[in-house]
Amino acid sequence: MKKILVIHGPNLDLLGTRETDIYGKTSLSDINNMLEKVARKSNVTLEYMQTNHEGQIVDAIGGAPKKEFDAILINPAAYTHTSVAIRDAVAAADLPTVEVHLSNVYAREEFRQTSLIAPVSTGQICGFGPHSYVLGLQAILSLAKK
Repeated sequence: MKKILVIHGPNLDLLGTRETDIYGKTSLSDINNMLEKVARKSNVTLEYMQTNHEGQIVDAIGGAPKKEFDAILINPAAYTHTSVAIRDAVAAADLPTVEVHLSNVYAREEFRQTSLIAPVSTGQICGFGPHSYVLGLQAILSLAKK
C-alpha cells in the first residue's frame, strides 16, 4: 500500500466550530495531522480533499484507480444518506474503501442510520470522534498486510 485518497465531504471544513456538541472541537486540519502521523510511520502517502460538491467527490473516486491510489478513506458526511452517485463511484472504483464518521450515526436521527455507501465499502467505522479516521486508516493498512 503506497497511496491513499482521503475524502472529507460537505461541511467538514467547519469542524471545530460546527455543532461541537456532536462533532467536537477538533478541526479538519487536526484530523489530517493525526492521519499524517500514522501515514509516516506506515510509509504511505495520503492525498486529502474536502469538498461540499457531490460531483467533485464522484470525480475523485472515479479517477482514483487511474491516479494509482491503493485505497480510499471517506467521510461522505450528509451524502452518506443521499448519494447514489457516490455509492456507484465507490463500487466502480473497486478499491478498498473505508467509510468513517465522527458521530455514531446509528444513535442519531433515523435518516442518518442508512448509509448508501456502506454496502459497497470494505467497512465502516463511526462514533469515535476524530479517532474514527485513525481507526479507518489503520483498517486500510491492515488490509494491505493480508
